[in-house]
Amino acid sequence: MTASKPGSISRRSLLMAATTVPLCGILTRPASAAEFVYKFATGQDPTHPVNIRAQEAIDRIREATSGRLEIRLFPANQLGSDTELLTQVRSGGVEFFNQSSSILATLVPSAGIVNTGFAFADYDSVWKAMDGDLGTYIRTQISKTPIMAVSKAWDNGFRQVTSSGREVRTPDDLKNFQIRVPPAPLLTSLFKALGAGPTPINFNEVYSALQTKVVDGQENPLPIIATARLYEVQSTCSLTGHVWDGYWILGNKRAFERLPKDVQEIVTRELDRSAADQRADIAKLSQSLRADLSAKGLKFIDVDRTAFRQALSKTSFYADWKGKFGEEAWSQLEKAAGQLS
Repeated sequence: MTASKPGSISRRSLLMAATTVPLCGILTRPASAAEFVYKFATGQDPTHPVNIRAQEAIDRIREATSGRLEIRLFPANQLGSDTELLTQVRSGGVEFFNQSSSILATLVPSAGIVNTGFAFADYDSVWKAMDGDLGTYIRTQISKTPIMAVSKAWDNGFRQVTSSGREVRTPDDLKNFQIRVPPAPLLTSLFKALGAGPTPINFNEVYSALQTKVVDGQENPLPIIATARLYEVQSTCSLTGHVWDGYWILGNKRAFERLPKDVQEIVTRELDRSAADQRADIAKLSQSLRADLSAKGLKFIDVDRTAFRQALSKTSFYADWKGKFGEEAWSQLEKAAGQLS
């Protein structure tokens, strides 16, 4: 194995750490004489790049503010499920929260537009959208609630379908396939349109739902499949890339505005820096994890993504969601992703 670049995250160390790093290992030291002490909650395993890069940002923020702002990181849904944490960040019980676009859509519907099935072919089109007009549009919609986006979008990755029984090779294989999805209307709609039986389940319950056969399969990006050890309860992974999903670092608006302006600027600057690092981590891992997960016993299936998109196009999926999101949001999506039909 080649040596990792300084600061990069090795895919092998990621997989190994998923079984050895204690949950408390990522928590910061106790605050001492900090002017502000805030909580930062995530749903991901401590070894996931989200938490590694968030912790780096937290350390830099502490240093740059001379200890005025102490942020404590709570990974792996320690403070509640994703939907519970979304409520907590709205109320101010948690000041910062890493939230996927798919779950955020339950509060800010337009945030879910990035989860439109087969909209993005690659990362070039993803970041053209998220760092451009579509990202600006979504941030504006988020700001109309008690929360706000405090950095650039982070990367969750392209989602793939896994199964413990039926192998998914064609759109027909999804017929009556019981699949776990996050509590996100658009993903539920996508799999219903393709004939599957989507079951919304919070992420902290996914492993047990798969283990006990409550559902036949699930869909997530490869880094999540790796760090959550879903390969232990799934046998195949179909590389559908059906949806790209991102993370927003959300802040309680009142809590963020309590910070002095210079501290606010430091928080955003350092989270933006970690966003760039985390994006690179996920892109690299999404390309390289296949070999390591194969060694863990997960069988990979290359599928014809065009066939899945064509099957979706024959349904009312795109027309329905264009109507729900509206012309303005849909035009911003198509500006980056191309025409959808």
